[in-house]
Amino acid sequence: MSGTLAEAHPGAEDGRRGAGGGRTLARHLEAWAGDDAGRDAVRRTVLTIAATSARVADLIARGPLEGALDQVVGDNADGDAQKELDVRADALFTEALRGAPVAVVGSEERETPLVLDAAAPLAVAIDPLDGSSNIDTNVSIGTIFGVLPMANAPTDEPTSVFRLPGEAQVAAGFVIYGPQTALVLTVRDGTHVFILDPATGEFVQVRADVQIATGKREYAINASNYNHWEEPMRAYIDDCMAGIDNPERKQFNMRWIASLVAEAYRIFARGGIFLYPRDKRPGYEHGRLRLVYEANPIALLVEQAGGGAVDGRDRILDLEPQSFHQRVPLIFGAHDKVARVVRYHTGHHAIGERLPLFARRGLFRD
Repeated sequence: MSGTLAEAHPGAEDGRRGAGGGRTLARHLEAWAGDDAGRDAVRRTVLTIAATSARVADLIARGPLEGALDQVVGDNADGDAQKELDVRADALFTEALRGAPVAVVGSEERETPLVLDAAAPLAVAIDPLDGSSNIDTNVSIGTIFGVLPMANAPTDEPTSVFRLPGEAQVAAGFVIYGPQTALVLTVRDGTHVFILDPATGEFVQVRADVQIATGKREYAINASNYNHWEEPMRAYIDDCMAGIDNPERKQFNMRWIASLVAEAYRIFARGGIFLYPRDKRPGYEHGRLRLVYEANPIALLVEQAGGGAVDGRDRILDLEPQSFHQRVPLIFGAHDKVARVVRYHTGHHAIGERLPLFARRGLFRD
């Protein structure tokens, strides 16, 4: 498959200006890459992913007309239910990346990374279809990806590149298939938002240099797991639920969509914080989201937008993966809120961070 949206959609214009006057993804990346060969490889790879996501968007828009996309067809490499749409999206991205300068691709849907061209300069870690549990409910789902340089791989074995910490990523992004299909992207030049124009097949820039707003009053967490959380997380949520008497003196609203891309897009749009902590349930002791192809790309996007991303105590992008499908707790969002969560986990909330009111039992405690 070609790496450009114009070639993927023959009716598209030449990649310079979108129908609404905004700069297209193709033009944005062209200006960023210039004559640099390394950047050009990143440009080609990102355009390939974007073009393929446009095909996936078409597939999702047809929904049941394309068959039983929500049907469970097996388990993926990490034991989670694998839907028909998971499999089809993975096949589309893998085949497309064979035509990009990509040495190895690692996917949530495959037990081990797949070597495509060992001589190529880049590696791609991808969750082809994030949020597939929501396929049958018509809730926004997405694709998450990170791009790594093969030159920094720890060994000569190509798949060792996925042991690099997230800080090594040269690009990261996610596509959300919602009322609009949007691409949130960084090539380490800030975080930018592009919308797929269905009339041309081009992604057109609608927001440049996004900054995550601070001081907002939304948090996203699955509160049904409250009794399984560690004490610092329960203390933080107790405080959020305390209304205007909490340390921030604000009434908070809770959100939970159970789609990582949807939660992230909301935070880029209006601030707040997302929390998916470790807990005491079997299989959740080390968190639930995947470090390499979910947490790392989101963390780079968030940091490039002025926010923070941690596992509760430590910066996500500093963590060194021990395995490709490694799980991790993930907390990200506005810098002020993430910093407060870290203080709760390091014990500082016990010495003046919280008000006397919060020494008593929480709302959900036995």
